Amino acid sequence: MKIHSTFTWGLTLFFAFTTLACRQSPDKQIAPVGTVMKTEAALSAWADSPRARIQAWVQAVTDSTSPDFIPVADRIAVFDNDGTLWPEQPVPNQAAFAFDMLRALAPAHPEWKKKPVLKGAIEGDMAPLKQAGVKGLLELVGASHNNLSTDSFNVSVRNWIDTAKDRKFNRPYNEVVYLPMVQLMDYLRAHGFKTFIVSGGGADFMRVWSDEAYGIPSYQVIGSYGALKYEVVNGKPVITKQPGDIYVDDKAGKPVAIHRFIGKVPVLCGGNSDGDQAMMQYTSGSPYKSLVILLHHTDAEREFAYDTRTLSGHLETALVEAREKNWMVVDMKRDFRKIFAFE
Repeated sequence: MKIHSTFTWGLTLFFAFTTLACRQSPDKQIAPVGTVMKTEAALSAWADSPRARIQAWVQAVTDSTSPDFIPVADRIAVFDNDGTLWPEQPVPNQAAFAFDMLRALAPAHPEWKKKPVLKGAIEGDMAPLKQAGVKGLLELVGASHNNLSTDSFNVSVRNWIDTAKDRKFNRPYNEVVYLPMVQLMDYLRAHGFKTFIVSGGGADFMRVWSDEAYGIPSYQVIGSYGALKYEVVNGKPVITKQPGDIYVDDKAGKPVAIHRFIGKVPVLCGGNSDGDQAMMQYTSGSPYKSLVILLHHTDAEREFAYDTRTLSGHLETALVEAREKNWMVVDMKRDFRKIFAFE
């Protein structure tokens, strides 16, 4: 494993996810092939135009008499997480988790007061972290994540996702998820698709809540990952998170990870930034009729408005390519009737 040379501020912090709450597993949601869900009910949070485009594509690729038919085994849909399934501003949610973990662990680590990045993060001063860049981010993640057993880490994530609140919306993170995208994943699974998360966020972090939040089981979550150690302690097998190299599942790393862990080229891809562009290109190159969806954050009132001027979720070259290749660009202000279920 090695550190991806082009990873950026937001994605390096690792990311996270949230929840819509205890739906059925994907296997229980698959309708008989050829069954068409009523669009109004299935995709009600979408505006008419993007909803019609999604419906037309799904109908074409699931109709066995269509020249665009895709066999069930090849119906693979991949989604970025941060900025695609839930917000990533002002920092990715896993960064907020890391800050909270650092503060909780700080009393047992007085030596952190001598380290500017950690001291600043504990006290709410982000200047040392921004100045340190990648090195500082790795230091932050290492201090807050490493040397914990995977069981202990999972409990920490579970407690945080159940209790912490998004500062802008003052709601638990598991409620601040994009309703249209959750509806889309449900709709796809009802038509025989398998849905995967392919994110720069930490795989272990997302796997704790992905099933209940998105209906995506932990084994269909692909993300960044670090070193691990296996040992038997007092007769019990234990895996512990370790300092070491990190594989960052971003940019060109995403198609590589898809090949490594899925082994099939996706036919649908959802993303929101230049970090997802390689994954979108890979999907667009499928031998089947593909659908590439690019979310453009344009709603400052209901969510956030950003593209080029942002530390996380930078969108520039992917937007240009999307227009050249007729990918489906979703203007969130115009194309999402509802962004969150609580609106």
